[in-house]
Order: sequence, then C-alpha cells, then structure tokens
Amino acid sequence: MEKFTIRAQARTSLPGRGKQAIVGVVASGNLEILLERTEPDQTVVVDVVTSARGFQTVWEAVIADFVTRSSPGGVRFSIHDNGARPDTVMLRLMQGVNVLEKTA
Repeated sequence: MEKFTIRAQARTSLPGRGKQAIVGVVASGNLEILLERTEPDQTVVVDVVTSARGFQTVWEAVIADFVTRSSPGGVRFSIHDNGARPDTVMLRLMQGVNVLEKTA
C-alpha cells in the first residue's frame, strides 16, 4: 500500500450545494472516491491510498489535469484505489464533482 496527499489550487470553488458524495467501488481494478466540501474556496486536497506502488507522479499528472478541467475548489477527495487506470481515475473524479454539484 502507498499513501500520499496531493494539494492544488483551483481557479474557482466548485459550484453547487452538495456537502459530500461517494462514487465508485473498490473492486478489481477500480477505485472509490469520497468528496467533501471541507477546504477553503480554491484549495483542492487529494488523499490517495493505493495498492499500486510507485505511481505518484502519474497520480499528480492526472490530478493536475482534473483540477484544470473542473476547478473543484473547496473539496477534499479521499481515494481508495485498487489499481485503476488513469482514464478510470479521471472518469470517477468527474463523476464525483458532477454528483456534488447536483446534490442539494
């Protein structure tokens, strides 16, 4: 297992009023993400726990791209990964912000 935290600054806060959301399932080759609005307006914090060691730079690249695309300011992401591919990580992150934006 490998654990690390990635911090980023978004352009803006994530719109919507949802306080928390969960997407995905930790199963064969997938991941689970808990999203919580606990951070200051433009701060993004991503806590990663993964079974795939040695891929932190890949995670950092995926998170940087995600933050640029969706600007999820004010959100903490807790990721439990079981070896998901980068495209699956991006899909789940985008699903999560979509759920959080639309949840009352």
